[in-house]
Amino acid sequence: MNSDNGRTQSVWMATTEMPPEPPLEGDVTTDVCIVGAGIAGLTTAYRLGKAGRRVVVIDDGLTAGGETCRTTAHLVNALDDRFYDLERLHGADGARLAAESHTAAIDEIERIIHDHAIDCDFARVDGYLFVPPGDDVTQLDKELEAAHRAGLAGVARVDRAPLTAFDTGTALRFPRQAQFHVLKYLHGVVRAAKQHGVRIHNHTRASEFHGGDDARVVTDRGVIHAGAVVVATNTPVNDWVTIHTKQAAYRSFVVGARVRRGSVPQLLLWDTPDPYHYVRIQSSQHGAAGDDILIVGGEDHKTGQADDADERFARLEAWTRERFPQVEAFDYRWSGQVMEPIDGVAFIGRNPSDHANVYIATGDSGNGMTHGTIAGMLITDLIMGRDNPWASLYDPARITLKAGGEFAKENVNVAVQYKDLVTPGEVDDVGEIAPGHGAIVRRGAAKVAVARAADGTLVERSAVCSHLGCIVRWNSIEQTWDCPCHGSRFGADGHVLNGPAIGPLAKP
Repeated sequence: MNSDNGRTQSVWMATTEMPPEPPLEGDVTTDVCIVGAGIAGLTTAYRLGKAGRRVVVIDDGLTAGGETCRTTAHLVNALDDRFYDLERLHGADGARLAAESHTAAIDEIERIIHDHAIDCDFARVDGYLFVPPGDDVTQLDKELEAAHRAGLAGVARVDRAPLTAFDTGTALRFPRQAQFHVLKYLHGVVRAAKQHGVRIHNHTRASEFHGGDDARVVTDRGVIHAGAVVVATNTPVNDWVTIHTKQAAYRSFVVGARVRRGSVPQLLLWDTPDPYHYVRIQSSQHGAAGDDILIVGGEDHKTGQADDADERFARLEAWTRERFPQVEAFDYRWSGQVMEPIDGVAFIGRNPSDHANVYIATGDSGNGMTHGTIAGMLITDLIMGRDNPWASLYDPARITLKAGGEFAKENVNVAVQYKDLVTPGEVDDVGEIAPGHGAIVRRGAAKVAVARAADGTLVERSAVCSHLGCIVRWNSIEQTWDCPCHGSRFGADGHVLNGPAIGPLAKP
């Protein structure tokens, strides 16, 4: 399967093809229009269709072809942000609701798999949080106490994770986490959604969003009139500013190493540095029948603010070989985009700058599989007029006063990026740009993003992001133009890959 978001290929993309869906053909009327066919959009569509609503899902690329296919597919209630931090930011009730909702999301995925006989390598596994040598081990005690207060009574301190390759030292064991093959799962969800009348259209780009009595989504293939609109595009493309000041885009990097089947136990593993490492095992679908793929991720950086992926992959590989000497070879390298909210939990619910019938799901915070499933559960309840105890925690309109420092830090970082408007170009002449590379060239008052294809052909576009005017930067590993302000990403030819931008890079 090809991705809409870059050149690298995940283990999921290499082993499963999602069924293609036809583009929209003309105007339609429906109960709910969902924009974005990743895990959040498809889960919402499935649940609404099951509840009897007419649903149309559109995506400007392939089904699950965006960031969903670039996950490592951990299913956890052991969240990226510590429970003691969530307790500080959202109170004891907020931390409890976070634990409850992510636990329910794993259970919901398991239920869907069971109800529809989806063969997707789902397995319940234990997860282990450990500190590397030299780190403060007392943070595990704090987390253990906070996890228990949040209702996760089964979390326990153990002497080490059950690995023979290396000694993690003291760790916290989170029972009944899970893992799956995300594209096999969504293949089954699509099938089940269609049985409930859900319509899915690929290669249909939304350009306008309108809520209220005449709610509609204008696309390049027709207008979709709907009673409600759900924007599930990883980061909202219908919201110009509001949500984008409360979250930041990061690139995360992943390697997949071939190991002998059974040489690494089935578990999830995380350490505590920032950025942290995350580990799991997946049965190989290629190569020797006795192989597994050891998946290791980390080395995050803010989108558009570094172009050193080879070095980051090399550090991940070195980290992995040091701890798992049974590695035979590295078969996969990929990257993905993570939206980090300033207060640790996603934004799911009514869009704060729009009418009551426009909903968003964003801010996955590295837990996209469970946050996406929570979105399907919560947004369905909101549209159906049912109370949901998680609504206030995930409310996109919330203001978390205790996250003010993080809010200021991220927005100062954004402001600094605008200095690129007045700096020189990266090269003086396009002749300096090698095939397969891109660079920014200054021409008078303007900056131009110039990419040279493998055959030597040059493509020139304005370097000014079509969202809020930052200067984009070249991403060598994915062959894309990435915005360092709010994470918009564009193909080498300037077409939009990721929001919040909705229009392409202009012709110079």
